[in-house]
Amino acid sequence: MPLHVRAAALTLLIAGTLSPQTTPCACGVNPPGRPAARELRPYAAAPDDMRPFSKFTTPHYEHYTNIVEYNGPGRDEPVPALSTLDEIRIGFLGPLENHPDQALGQRMLNGVTLAIEEANKAGGYCGKPFRLMLHNDQAVWGSASNEIVKMVYDEKVWAIFGSISGDSTHIALRVALKAEVPMVNSAATDPTIPETIIPWYLTVLQDDRVQSYTLARRIYTDLGLSRVAILRINDRYGRFGVGKFKDASRRLGHPVVIEQKYLYGDTDFARQLRVIQDSRVDAVVLWGDAAPAAAILKQMRSLGMKQRVFGSFRVLGPELLEQAGDAAEGLEAVFPYDPTRAKDPLWQEFQARFKTRFHAAPETFASLGYDAMKVLLDAICRAGLNRAVIRDALTGLANYRGVTGEMTFDPNAKNIAPMYLAKVENRAVTYRRYPMDKPYARSAEKPAEFNGPVVADAPKGALQVILFGPHPAPPRSQEGLAIIPVDSQTAWGKASSELVKLLYDERTIAIVATARDSSHLALQLGNKLHVPVIALSDDTSLTSMNLPWILRMPAGTPVEEALRRLTDTLAKSGPNRERLARLLTGAP
Repeated sequence: MPLHVRAAALTLLIAGTLSPQTTPCACGVNPPGRPAARELRPYAAAPDDMRPFSKFTTPHYEHYTNIVEYNGPGRDEPVPALSTLDEIRIGFLGPLENHPDQALGQRMLNGVTLAIEEANKAGGYCGKPFRLMLHNDQAVWGSASNEIVKMVYDEKVWAIFGSISGDSTHIALRVALKAEVPMVNSAATDPTIPETIIPWYLTVLQDDRVQSYTLARRIYTDLGLSRVAILRINDRYGRFGVGKFKDASRRLGHPVVIEQKYLYGDTDFARQLRVIQDSRVDAVVLWGDAAPAAAILKQMRSLGMKQRVFGSFRVLGPELLEQAGDAAEGLEAVFPYDPTRAKDPLWQEFQARFKTRFHAAPETFASLGYDAMKVLLDAICRAGLNRAVIRDALTGLANYRGVTGEMTFDPNAKNIAPMYLAKVENRAVTYRRYPMDKPYARSAEKPAEFNGPVVADAPKGALQVILFGPHPAPPRSQEGLAIIPVDSQTAWGKASSELVKLLYDERTIAIVATARDSSHLALQLGNKLHVPVIALSDDTSLTSMNLPWILRMPAGTPVEEALRRLTDTLAKSGPNRERLARLLTGAP
């Protein structure tokens, strides 16, 4: 379908096919103020052993650790009268035609389209429909700049969505800086994009830095592999992606042995694989898309290569299992979310709506595109029709729960939530959350073990979970659990006395501690009374005490996510504190 026809079609609503469960737009009634100052050290929450020069010195200054400020005059721009507008335009830049990534671009557009249609069905912006202004991201270098200038200056869009390639996204970001237009992204993983210190950008996808560090942790620390080869697509995505993996490998003491490349459209990888085979490596990291990854896996097995194989998130496309078959068995790859979450109603309902609308299951680019557009639409509705205030709403976002799960945004407005590790087993893919820092205490690289007396099961009835921290606010409900808040900011000694009293109650199954200080006190009491603790803290000393009762999750993790983790684990452990702790921490 030609782009102009497709763009016109996006303004139409399809009656009876979309869920009405979309919050009506606030239309800027109570716009957010300037984003609060935030700081995150180290940058991107990088593990200490993968930070530059961390073994030798401490830098006198670190970039990208504070929120990027905007101090221009844009907030004083008058809001146009709604009577002067027919629609609220949002620019879309993506590879839709004549581009190697056009299939991915169309998937991304489908997710974005669903978000727009649902918002319009809920009333749009005070009765004015949102409309996507489609622009093709062509493969010709520099052509994207003309499209972006058109959408910003001719079409007067309120924000930009796109693109997939890092080079086009960089170009769009420069135009956004010049024209002062907010921009969101759901697919570009180039880690240098947010490092431009341009205050108009937000992305919902973990970049190549987070992906590479996660892979390095799995390969070198967990599995103890040391000789690794890289086989990647020879374009910007492959070149920038593996750069951070090579950095992490070197810092962990295992420089990449060899790097091989292939071109778009290649189907024969025998030469590259023989070079890798002759290098006597333990593992191969693939950085590319699903179709070439499937062909590489099949050719590896036909050559008798038995090395373990790992991949970037784009390796896990819909084509992988279909084309690779048994050759994909054992493949591990990083992934931004868990698409098998059967108990998450938000995800399940989105899948159903997407299948109704597009007659196919939503894959990565569609799902993340939907979430990024929802973030943008929410920002427009909260801010009103002022580009700088829309930017404030985006930059001030610290956490967001979308259909793909929980997101955590650093001061550069990029999602740095821990990734998932996907593994192919029996022609299916399983997923598990995989933080770069291990969430449990280790001694000699093994989880701490409990060798004390047998811990009895809790008595029948509702189980209690203590929520301990500064002014704790328990969720409205948590099925099967009684949540008891204990304020750690009360008078000295009162909080610990209240904790001890509750911990001696046999119905108490766990503690969720929401701050550093409360986590330390909870761990000491939990260790004494054999009660597992989930600590929402970045303090690594909590998990270096060789105590078997603690699971540490990143600071800022929503309490609801910690409780979901606890509930899922309880379904396997039953009402027994010791079994619960073992499953939470990974102890044998």
